[in-house]
Amino acid sequence: MAVPIRAAVADLPAYKPGKPASSGERTFKLSSNENPFPPLHEILAAAQASCSTMNRYPDMGNSAALEAVAAHLTTAEVPIVEDNLAFGTGSVAVLYHLLQAVCEPGDEVIYAWRSFEAYPIAVQVCGAVGVQVSLRPDASHDLDAMLAAITPRTKAILVCTPNNPTGPTVGHDELRAFIEAVPDHILIAVDEAYVEFITDPAAARGLELWHDRPNVAVLRTFSKAYGLAGFRVGYAVAEPRLAAAVRAVALPFGVSLPAQAAVVAALSVYDKLMDQVAAVVRERQALVAGLTQQGFELPDTQANFVWFGTRERTAEFAAEFTRAGLMVRPYISGSPWDGVRISIGESEANARVLDVASRLNW
Repeated sequence: MAVPIRAAVADLPAYKPGKPASSGERTFKLSSNENPFPPLHEILAAAQASCSTMNRYPDMGNSAALEAVAAHLTTAEVPIVEDNLAFGTGSVAVLYHLLQAVCEPGDEVIYAWRSFEAYPIAVQVCGAVGVQVSLRPDASHDLDAMLAAITPRTKAILVCTPNNPTGPTVGHDELRAFIEAVPDHILIAVDEAYVEFITDPAAARGLELWHDRPNVAVLRTFSKAYGLAGFRVGYAVAEPRLAAAVRAVALPFGVSLPAQAAVVAALSVYDKLMDQVAAVVRERQALVAGLTQQGFELPDTQANFVWFGTRERTAEFAAEFTRAGLMVRPYISGSPWDGVRISIGESEANARVLDVASRLNW
């Protein structure tokens, strides 16, 4: 007899990674929202140096990284101590740990849809029930509808801002009002994986809202703006009891030696990394302007990608970009929120996106 698999696991939707660039003529991987710049020398050197002790386990407490992140995030208005932090292998892993720490089987977790496709997987893995709330027509979160979806079984709410894969942010005042209206026993996880790319001054500032409400946790990652996607490091900012619970369920020694060294080094060259982010934002603005001139109606993206709401034409659009050597990310499920997400890449890649788009009949 075969070993039975939990029903919740057997029925999990598959997480689909971004399609890699193919060999042959120069192609560009625009499917995973990665930083297109190569690693900075200081970060690469620190990671390489750490490998001299690869025969030892990494620091399970991530002490150096915790200290560096706490110092980096702390402001006069929002002091952060190491007890407020919990690390994991990417912010998606930290999300899994958050839900494992608070959800019992049958509990409900509310999130917008379409949003990060790992959300339904993370919810189902811990035995909870996902409650999807459709985005507004402009591809932003409908917080009023999410508030109306709360029931006595609601245990957590996930808010992705900027929203992956559509791009809009939640406004700061709007999110504050939402948090104040949510019962304080419900966890609100504010996923800020793309926060460094935001230029809208009205966008939500998750750490300020976390500081005022202990049921709020903020998720951040080093994969995008910091260029450490291959090292898988993310963290949560939460009140000490909740952060301790996340650490308790996390995989021991999950964050590797070179990953911890890279985090500390990245924060030491933060200004250089933000110069890269500024370059990505300029490319984003130019790409959006060019696509708008071509007649495309795009959501207001504040991340490092653009979203085409192509619906039933999603496969067709994705195929056209692929033929041109652009690996993009199609989302196809038969839903009204099917579409194509294209990461901001190198200047040559972004120019090619415009060229292909000019030949598509919107």
